[in-house]
Amino acid sequence: MTWSRIGWRNLGRNRKRTVLTALGLAVAFFAVVFIVGWSQGLMVEMVESATSLVNGQIEIHDAEYRPDRSMYDTIGGREGTDIDALFRVIDADPAVTAAAPRVYAGGLVSSGSATSAGMFMGIDPVRELTLSRFLDPLVRGRMPAPGRNELLVGEEMARQLSVALGDEVVVVASGADGSMANDLFTLVGIFRTGLVELDTTFAVMPLGDLQALVVLAPERIHEIAVATTDPWIADATAERLGAALPPTERAVEVVGWPTLNPAMVEYVALGDSMYFIIIIVVFSIAIFGVANTMVMATYERRREFAVMLALGATPGSVRAVVLYEAMALGVISLAIGATITLPLMVWFHNAPPDMSWAVADVTLMGALLSPSLRVEYDPQFWLVAALALFATALLASLLPAWRAARVPPADTLSAL
Repeated sequence: MTWSRIGWRNLGRNRKRTVLTALGLAVAFFAVVFIVGWSQGLMVEMVESATSLVNGQIEIHDAEYRPDRSMYDTIGGREGTDIDALFRVIDADPAVTAAAPRVYAGGLVSSGSATSAGMFMGIDPVRELTLSRFLDPLVRGRMPAPGRNELLVGEEMARQLSVALGDEVVVVASGADGSMANDLFTLVGIFRTGLVELDTTFAVMPLGDLQALVVLAPERIHEIAVATTDPWIADATAERLGAALPPTERAVEVVGWPTLNPAMVEYVALGDSMYFIIIIVVFSIAIFGVANTMVMATYERRREFAVMLALGATPGSVRAVVLYEAMALGVISLAIGATITLPLMVWFHNAPPDMSWAVADVTLMGALLSPSLRVEYDPQFWLVAALALFATALLASLLPAWRAARVPPADTLSAL
């Protein structure tokens, strides 16, 4: 305890230098926590955007539907299934916030001399608006009404076809019975997701209208998209739903977004693996500044150490004084770092500053990211960063402590 008190008191000898050194470590702590928190915020936003924009966190479809996504592979096979029974089970799960049926078909959309290849998407307008975000709000127009041959297209498709609200377009697709399906549809709305591939390709119409166009019975749908309370519980929820769904003539597959988008899972894992590299880089830079300060501080007190050794103190005691001084510096640095970091983390988490004035929206891994300084909380990583701060202070003091313990008392005092 004597050596620890001496170590603490030594920090007060040159308060300006102590404050500057502590600020250096505190800024390093803030930099590590903020960079990792921002990175985690980007990852969370990427997953939320990719799963909530169109797809949902879970998909339920025929076991043969992926990866070809054939129009004939509907849930329950050619006979279809009791859709209401499926939704009663899905809606009853406490982790499910929304679910919506969908039908897909590929085809062409034409207006005048312009033609665009498209993916037709049949939806239940009421359920879809509770599940996805790409139709809310529309750029122009309204949602299509069932049974009136109305549809929505993406903004880029509308530009390529040179169509406006109220115009009629020709829709051509292959029917499930082998026929060539075609009909006139009225454009009643235009959506914009910010993802060019979606805004160019997708044409959306009521579920029943698309089923009638491609000759699919009302009981035949391709998938049910499901939204959960948290994207990270998608796999567990999918497993639970898979066991609870009523049996159908053909096997049904219930999969979460990690299975549907493994590339995004790998990208998130890559980001996680970089966090400790960030700690090493930032604190490796800080260690040189702290070591320089400790060397200067011990050099200025070499006569003091010589007196201690001459009076009977052991070299280990001298080393203990320097190490306790480093620990005290770490405590002060952590206190300053926490004072700086915690309010900013709360602010940037609850009300992240918008950076759209400097950077445009970014498309990454099929997700649309809005530039902001959103951060996520990770108390476990904060603890790791705090331990890294103390380790930096102690490592920086090892050389000065070793040199202080080797001060020759007679030679040093004779120079007075």
